[in-house]
Amino acid sequence: MSEAAIVVEGLTRRFGEFTAVDGVTFSVHPGEIFGLLGPNGAGKTTVIRMLTGLLLPTSGGGRVAGADLLRESEAIKLRIGYMSQLFSLYADLTVDENISFFAGLYGVAGERLAARRDYVLGIAELEGQRQTLTGRLPLGWKQRLALGCAVLHEPGILFLDEPTSGVDPVARRRFWTLIDSLARQGTTVMVSTHYLEEAEYCHRVGLMNRGQLIALDRPAAVRASDPEQLLELVLAHRVPDVAGLVATLRQGPGVEDAVLFGRRVHLSVRDAGTARGALPAWLEERGIAVASLEPVAPSLEDAMVSLIRRAGGAVEG
Repeated sequence: MSEAAIVVEGLTRRFGEFTAVDGVTFSVHPGEIFGLLGPNGAGKTTVIRMLTGLLLPTSGGGRVAGADLLRESEAIKLRIGYMSQLFSLYADLTVDENISFFAGLYGVAGERLAARRDYVLGIAELEGQRQTLTGRLPLGWKQRLALGCAVLHEPGILFLDEPTSGVDPVARRRFWTLIDSLARQGTTVMVSTHYLEEAEYCHRVGLMNRGQLIALDRPAAVRASDPEQLLELVLAHRVPDVAGLVATLRQGPGVEDAVLFGRRVHLSVRDAGTARGALPAWLEERGIAVASLEPVAPSLEDAMVSLIRRAGGAVEG
């Protein structure tokens, strides 16, 4: 097997008394799409900032694209592409000017620049908008243009930090089609995301909580790792106080947790058979009529919520 594109061992970052990343160890294979998941404050962005050479580790270390995290941060910046969760283009420059600016940063010139400019305009579907101010573009187009500029210099590794935040589902699907295409061509992609349906596109995912890596595997394996049994509750009538309903359900017999899942509620329980027998009557006593209560296979979100709860819960605030 070829050398790992990214490898970190004991990666740690402290800010005064606060430990944002605590002894994280993992590797990413060449051409792999690796998803970094977790709630706000889990440490995802801090990990990405260290791996992109923007922040030095307090302790631990590793290599990115063959360069040492501690001693070669400037070399790392030239060998990777990076798209931050904050929009990374200049709104007051045209599409063409943004491409030229990033080309200058990465030393892309001459015939290569002409070819790469055509590539960026193609994936962003902006061939007829070269002189349009970037700030006037719809968000989905801005997003694809930012991705194109991040890979203008054809880096071997691409980092995407919450790249689809605020983008509609159709634009997100198109964006992930581009990511998959890049990975098929050999680009290693590390992406952090809040959208759990996006994580299903990743080859492997790492789940972080409170600065630690608490799960690392294929999405299907992470789903299967949840030891709790899951029931899906459908109510016979609409309940006006949904938050109150969820709080009530968490007090139900045998219930470990209750999470709103669209118009349904997923209940993590110790024993599905016992809970199915006891919960309907318990809810009826509280004026809540049950339409159905059936076992269901856990989603990645279900597994993530369960694993985070067992690891001490997410950071509040």
